[in-house]
Amino acid sequence: MKKIIDKSFLTNLIAIAIIVTSYICPVQQELMKAIGYFALSGAITNWLAIHMLFEKVPFLYGSGVIPNRFEEFKSSIKQLMMQQFFTVNNIENFIEAEEQQGEKVLNLEPLLNAVDYDRVYEGLVASIMGSSFGGMLMMMGGPEALAPLKDPFTEKMKHTLTETVESDSFKAALQQGLNAHKIGEDIVGKIETVIDKRLSELTPQLVKEMVQAIIREHLGWLVVWGGVFGGLLGAIFGFA
Repeated sequence: MKKIIDKSFLTNLIAIAIIVTSYICPVQQELMKAIGYFALSGAITNWLAIHMLFEKVPFLYGSGVIPNRFEEFKSSIKQLMMQQFFTVNNIENFIEAEEQQGEKVLNLEPLLNAVDYDRVYEGLVASIMGSSFGGMLMMMGGPEALAPLKDPFTEKMKHTLTETVESDSFKAALQQGLNAHKIGEDIVGKIETVIDKRLSELTPQLVKEMVQAIIREHLGWLVVWGGVFGGLLGAIFGFA
């Protein structure tokens, strides 16, 4: 904001200095007056136009367009976000790319190590004891008779699970379960809800400050160029 004030102030100061000089300097007074007044009028007109974007000026219809149209600005912000960035297609492509990358780095070993193989073995023994083989097994020493099979069973179980999760059919089923399109739609819905909630909190003052922060510094150059081109037009009319 300080830079804008400096540019505008400096432009107007130069224009006023030219006008004052035109009354003092005996050479080309009319030409200098034309340059000074045209430059000052161009700078002030552009400054007023910028001011009218953000502030309501009494008796000037159309002033304060940004705070007056803040609902349209909010709608435009939402459309920009949802139609250009957070589309279902964009998110779906991102998820699919991550899935393809994940196939190369997917490591299910921690998951396999987290399996309680002792409990699986105990469940198997309980199933055998509850079956028609239970009585026969009791005659051979009961569950303790199966104890030598525990370690081989655990190793075989680990090996089988490892082969299963590394198979193409398992990966295909995993990818099918991670429905990128459905996930994308869910994410878009949640993002839209967040955006709607945030936009509902915006006030005309906040919208005005947001737009000011983005463009007002650059609009300050309009004051400078208004003075420059105004001065050039003044010189042309002065010579004419």
